[in-house]
Amino acid sequence: MITVKSIKKEYSKWDWQAGKHVPFTEEMTMFTLTTPGSTYAIAALESGYLCHVWYGRRTDDEDLSYLLRLGENPYTPKVNQRDMGTFMDTTPFEYPVFGTGDYRESAVRICDKNGGTSVDLRYKGYDITDEKPALEQKLEDCTVTLPSTFADKGKSQTLRIYLADAHTGVEAELRYTVFEGSDAIARSAVITNRGDADVDILRAMSAAMDFDSAEYDWHTFNGSWARERILERSPLHHGKQSVDSIKGESSHQSNPFVMLTSHNADERTGEAYGFLLVYSGNFTATAEVTQHKRTRFVMGINDMDFSWRLAPGAAFAVPEALMVYSDRGIGQMSRTFHDVIREHIIRGEYKDKPRPVLINNWEATYFNFDTEKLVSIAEQASKLGIEMLVMDDGWFGHRSSDNSSLGDWYVNEDKIKGGLKALVERVNALGMKFGIWFEPEMISPDSDLYRAHPDWAIQTPGMPLTQSREQYVLDYSRKEVRDCIYSQMRAILDNANIEYIKWDMNRQLTEVCSSKLPADRQRELWHRYVLGVYDLQDRLTRDYPHILLENCSGGGARFDAGMLYYSPQIWCSDDTDAIERLKIQAGTSMCYPASAMGAHVSDCPNHTVGRTTPFATRGDVALVGTFGYELDVTRIPEEDRNAIPAQIEKFKKFNPIVRTGDLYRLWDIFADNTFDAWMFVSKDKGEAIFTAVQVLGRPNCHSRLVRLDGLDPAARYTNDLNSEVHTGAALMNCGFIVDLQGDFRSQTVHFVKAE
Repeated sequence: MITVKSIKKEYSKWDWQAGKHVPFTEEMTMFTLTTPGSTYAIAALESGYLCHVWYGRRTDDEDLSYLLRLGENPYTPKVNQRDMGTFMDTTPFEYPVFGTGDYRESAVRICDKNGGTSVDLRYKGYDITDEKPALEQKLEDCTVTLPSTFADKGKSQTLRIYLADAHTGVEAELRYTVFEGSDAIARSAVITNRGDADVDILRAMSAAMDFDSAEYDWHTFNGSWARERILERSPLHHGKQSVDSIKGESSHQSNPFVMLTSHNADERTGEAYGFLLVYSGNFTATAEVTQHKRTRFVMGINDMDFSWRLAPGAAFAVPEALMVYSDRGIGQMSRTFHDVIREHIIRGEYKDKPRPVLINNWEATYFNFDTEKLVSIAEQASKLGIEMLVMDDGWFGHRSSDNSSLGDWYVNEDKIKGGLKALVERVNALGMKFGIWFEPEMISPDSDLYRAHPDWAIQTPGMPLTQSREQYVLDYSRKEVRDCIYSQMRAILDNANIEYIKWDMNRQLTEVCSSKLPADRQRELWHRYVLGVYDLQDRLTRDYPHILLENCSGGGARFDAGMLYYSPQIWCSDDTDAIERLKIQAGTSMCYPASAMGAHVSDCPNHTVGRTTPFATRGDVALVGTFGYELDVTRIPEEDRNAIPAQIEKFKKFNPIVRTGDLYRLWDIFADNTFDAWMFVSKDKGEAIFTAVQVLGRPNCHSRLVRLDGLDPAARYTNDLNSEVHTGAALMNCGFIVDLQGDFRSQTVHFVKAE
């Protein structure tokens, strides 16, 4: 719910020249956004300054203006012009600008026709609608719809606040959306040049927030290839703490999701603020503790090496950010994000649909496969209940390793004898679906496409091109490049019954320069590249709505909400080891739902870490995700192969709860590496799936007592482990005994509400 109220307050200020208190009034417009558990308040002052008032626990009070403390020096712009610089550097601005006295992190910085970078945005007006508008970026040759939340008409409200700068003619439209029944708030902005000369946007953040305290912990999700989204937590300190990416994607090393929490916050208690950027390129998130021990937070496109030229009349769409507040711990914040992503980000046929159990041939064969090998895998897999075969890298051009043929998306018939259509028909005849791997954003130096169009690779003239995995990056800012790749993809997709695509991206951007952009607009390429990716994935999902798209970037380097707008799932990490996956999946689950996490059972010793774990444990860990197999089912031990039908049966039984229910993390794997436990509870609290993994055994008292969560305390639950019946209150307050002996052991228990 969004309310607007006009407020007039009487204040007094000590006048040093007069030697007495001077009365004054302040008129303002108060905007209050109310969700089931939070309140967000903004005030437009009489001077035109837009101030952040409050974000936190729900208040049901439409006049929180006292929190601005306008009667205190220096919060008096109306009567204290001589100290405006001091006012600017301490006021909690809603969308802070650069260059007029606020020396903290800014949300927007613009270069005018004279080279000046000062901007002064003042309030003009507002409107409220009962729908969620799309976020569109108009380019020279097309209009790209940026990924953002959506909602049925009447299921959300959107507040638009309009700001303007008289000096440059720049206007900013700030957008805020609240959703029916959700504690999530979506924020974005559109910056328009209403002046008569070009301006350059040098910074445009998606969210800015001023907190009245610095007593918070800063949580980021960092790592590397095969070690993504590992939680790091530290208390805020004076100065700036930040996390970012300048790789052209959200990256293995960082993620565009961060949290600020109270020092005492854990899964069940304390305050938690989560911020998620709905974007897949360079980003930054910074928390700055200021001179007065307050905190300013900003998040958006990384302004390192970024600018965007705005001609008169042109507009720039700032990517959306999602914010969630919880006063019931980190777990409740996570569940809110899970719901809003499942309901308002993920689209398409598979939005609410079970995903097929697939087997991917990558770790089974790498590049060493042909038609007969793939069919042999499919024949065995189909007998075990696996529903889809995915043909990974190596089927196109003359590719027999990772050093050629990217960009040549035609079938290598030396491998795929008889052609793709014949292979797919043989797989379909076994009762299985067929999927295929593409890396559409890349080009190999050894490819027909590169020999024909070397300028299509992103490159700086006169500099050697940096190779990574012996490949370059295509210039997706150019529509003719995207059109060429898409025409090749369409020829493949129209030739055979393909029902799944794994879209990969295996390197980052370097020498970022386009042969088509003028010199003074080259710094737009980082963002134009991402818009090009969005354009092509949008075309693909619209033209082939029945195809299940899974994004991937060397594993989890582009696991972000921007990608989830096009694909309902993302390959979580190239590290498929069950023990490594505990931290990877726990960190990912802090924001992203299990339904989005690509997770497979792989062979042992594991190809990444060399560890051998029980087949049952690998299956239990992969249940927290889309579930599938990454192995040669014709060569694994017979005992493991015979276990597959029961694993698939378990997945199909439990996946509706995992896919749509509420996740409760019951153990802190980041603090205790020896054990982990979690559970999923159905929305009606009628069923729950509990899983525990013992990483390392311990002597003597080897059992553990784990407090469950999310159950109905008054109901009685029976479990399928020993058929005992206990109240939800007992299981949550006293705990459930887990008795696992040995290393790398797991247990999954089904709880059902008793009649």
